[in-house]
Amino acid sequence: MEIVFGDGLRVRAEFDGLTVETDQPVASGGEGTAASPYDLFLASLGTCAGYFALRFMRQRGIDAKGARLTLSSEKDPETGLAAVVTIDLELPLGFPDKYRDAVVRAMDQCKVKRQLEHPPSVIASVSRTSS
Repeated sequence: MEIVFGDGLRVRAEFDGLTVETDQPVASGGEGTAASPYDLFLASLGTCAGYFALRFMRQRGIDAKGARLTLSSEKDPETGLAAVVTIDLELPLGFPDKYRDAVVRAMDQCKVKRQLEHPPSVIASVSRTSS
């Protein structure tokens, strides 16, 4: 993965032929043209849980039409970081009650969530360009 600087406070990640653009909100000095990296972090948690919920329903022949997840977070006032993140799955009509706990367990298999439970060491370093 390569991280490239753009105009203003835009930063993008390039990997596997894909590009993920980020910017900062206007209140933070950016132009608000893309999600902030922190918002993408929360979105990755929500979409990951959503993938596992969707896969669970499809494997059981449950129509996911009308289902959706909402994600909210409560910030720690001292650090400004999320202290609690809540992901709520609104079940589609006809979802069998017998699967309620099982779909939550499926969402708990999200690799992003599991990674947060076992955080990696993140090592920043610097090097000089060769050009």
